[in-house]
Amino acid sequence: MMAVHGGLFIMNRSTSGPPDAPEHPADVIDRWRATSLAEVWLRPDDWYHPAVDALVEALHEGRSPHAAAHRLGAARGRAGVGLGETLDDVECLYRAAQRDPDPEAIRAVSVGWVRGRDAEPTLGAVRDPGTGLPTREYLAERLRETYGAAVGADRDVPTTHCLVVVDVAVDGLAPWDRAARSATVGRALEQVFGEGHPMAALTDGVFAVLALRETGVPDLAKATRSVVERNAALMGLADALRRPTRVWVERLPTSHGAAVELLSQLAR
Repeated sequence: MMAVHGGLFIMNRSTSGPPDAPEHPADVIDRWRATSLAEVWLRPDDWYHPAVDALVEALHEGRSPHAAAHRLGAARGRAGVGLGETLDDVECLYRAAQRDPDPEAIRAVSVGWVRGRDAEPTLGAVRDPGTGLPTREYLAERLRETYGAAVGADRDVPTTHCLVVVDVAVDGLAPWDRAARSATVGRALEQVFGEGHPMAALTDGVFAVLALRETGVPDLAKATRSVVERNAALMGLADALRRPTRVWVERLPTSHGAAVELLSQLAR
């Protein structure tokens, strides 16, 4: 049977063949796609890209996956696919290929994603291209809404909400190391907090999440540090983080104007 993946034509292994017959790249692509669509991918029609073939071929032939992984990440970023979905998809590849994730490939995908997202003009006003997270201006607007709602409900924002701040900044990093680190932290925050928590990249290396105090903020802060450091180690970026990673709970002031000023201070 012949499988077709973009421009790649490969004869599939026959089920009646010898049990030790070498596996073809098309088999891995089929399993990768099936696993990703079942577990992480949101829209089946936009999963395939020619870089899929190139990445699987590189793994199959024992070549460096860097170039193909970078191409795939850039394609995902240009298509508007989130960083978490992109990296989870690549992890599905390594499970489909029955291999341990390759930090070089994961890092290349992240850097490519940053480059692709940076080239997407529609996200410039709301999203930071390096992390996929909203900008400081977006978080300031969400804070305005939070303070406005609190007035109507006779609530005290400093009592009900706080900021979880993450500082991983170190000096002397190359531009692509900074980009990959930012993408890693952005993904970690999405993994820990999920939807419903406004978050932003305040500046290169400093991030903030608006959280309800009733959601167990100290535990979330501790989990954030652990996930950030784990993801950085997986991608070979441990030396690109402030050690130890600084994560703390910041009390919000009583007014929206003061909260916006606080964001500016945290970004310095």
